[in-house]
Order: sequence, then structure tokens, then C-alpha cells
Amino acid sequence: MAFINDEKNFLDIHLGTYELSFNKKYRLISLLNDFTLGLWFLIGSVFFLFEPLKTAGAILFIIGSAQLIARPIIKIVHAFQFHHKRKNF
Repeated sequence: MAFINDEKNFLDIHLGTYELSFNKKYRLISLLNDFTLGLWFLIGSVFFLFEPLKTAGAILFIIGSAQLIARPIIKIVHAFQFHHKRKNF
């Protein structure tokens, strides 16, 4: 029988002998990623206003784009774990 346990840092869904745990601590990593992502795009945009800095601006846009790809990966990896519960003997 399935049941849900909502604790401070985790949301656990019990499915028979299996348990699906969602970790709420990923939020800090996600927020730091979003902050630096915005920073790279802002600085890259300013660099594009000056001819000698356009290459550096393009590099910052590439870094920001990679972080856009990393964003959902961070959320998935840190959001849940699936493991088998051991029986107590």
C-alpha cells in the first residue's frame, strides 16, 4: 500500500518495499545556479557593447547556455532518490 510522508527536508513516497525520496535541499544549488546564470548573461551583454570584449561576451553566453542545460539536471539529480527498504529482522 502506498503512503506519503512529508518531513522537513524530504517528501517520502512508500510503495511496498520501495521508497521514493524527494530532497528539498537542492533549492540552494538551484538558486546559486540561477544567480550565476543571470550574472553571466548580464556581463556578457555589457561586453557586447564594446568591440574588444565581444569574444569574452560570447564565452560568457556559452557558459550561461551550459548552465541553462544544467538547470533541469541539477533539479532532477537532487530532487529524488529511489531505493529499496530493508526489512528489519
